[in-house]
Amino acid sequence: MKYYLIVGEASGDLHASNLMRALKEKDAEAEFRFFGGDLMASEGGTLVKHYQELAYMGFIPVLMHLPTIFKNMRFCKQDIVEWQPDVLILVDYPGFNLNIAKYIHSHTSIPVFYYISPKIWAWKEYRIKNIKRDVDQLYSILPFEVDFFEGKHHYPIHYVGNPTLDEVALYKQTHPQGFERFVAENGLSEKPVLALLAGSRKQEIKDNLSRMIEAASVFSDYQLVLAGAPGISVDYYAQFLKGKPVKVVFGKTYELLNHASYALVTSGTATLETALFRVPQVVCYYTPVGKFISFMRKLILSVKYISLVNLIAGRTVVQELVADTMTVENMRNELDRLIHDEAYRQQMLEGYKEVAQKLGTTGAPQHAASLMTDYLLKKQSNIGKSQKQG
Repeated sequence: MKYYLIVGEASGDLHASNLMRALKEKDAEAEFRFFGGDLMASEGGTLVKHYQELAYMGFIPVLMHLPTIFKNMRFCKQDIVEWQPDVLILVDYPGFNLNIAKYIHSHTSIPVFYYISPKIWAWKEYRIKNIKRDVDQLYSILPFEVDFFEGKHHYPIHYVGNPTLDEVALYKQTHPQGFERFVAENGLSEKPVLALLAGSRKQEIKDNLSRMIEAASVFSDYQLVLAGAPGISVDYYAQFLKGKPVKVVFGKTYELLNHASYALVTSGTATLETALFRVPQVVCYYTPVGKFISFMRKLILSVKYISLVNLIAGRTVVQELVADTMTVENMRNELDRLIHDEAYRQQMLEGYKEVAQKLGTTGAPQHAASLMTDYLLKKQSNIGKSQKQG
């Protein structure tokens, strides 16, 4: 069968590549065409556009690039229609993907699957109307989404497990601890590591990284190591790292977390990854005009938390410093408490266990691939029966 996939960022590239691998196990004739990234390309198929051409974040950057965004949308719709896949698989990235879903649903008979459902429980809940109308099958990777979609909105979904659980478990199985090797290969010292995960987009890095470095630099017993994001050049990071006691490693986020003692992490999948590696963390996300954003957040967001760790737990496991509370002083104080208050640190680690238990068992890509191929085979069978009867 022919599968067309669309992702818009690095985490989507990772999750989609694992789904593609699982689909190939179920469907030996699988063909792929996609808007995606390097990891998806490594699984085979045709990379139509790289997600780096799509990823714009924040009101002003999006506004400035609207012509490009609309051009990419038009091209994507045309490409899907011309290739005529057996299914369109959307991965997160709702602003772009829901627009594509609407077009494909209204202009073709191609079924639309959504893997990693849009986070409309956080904001823009009105999008449930679009999902009900345009999406044939919805696959969730967060356990609390079942109650939101099925309980509140009476829309059936499949909870398949969380792929991050699979990805971290696989890494741990295949990469035994080796701190000496890690520091030697990356030109690091023997000091314990304080990891900095400042986001995957340039705007996030610009807003967060300098403040994170300033907050962490006072902990001289630790070396600061930054996880370089895919697609972000050394030159871009250089403007923030010049003269700073920070090393950057690229393509080694899991290896970094596997050897980190503590971490400062922007919100997103990275907070869950950090928790599954059992690294005590501070979630920090700066935005300009912080007080205004904090006020608007209370009006717009439908959830109490922004980190996946706290959302999955349903309570505060990790401290979230967001908008006006994301200050150098607050980050330092929280790091200091994690380092020196053993009971506080242990409480967080116990919370991590609870999060892992709520995620369930591994095998999310395989579960999703089984459901997808079963649905498509049944659909093809029904079409065949109808043609014979006709």
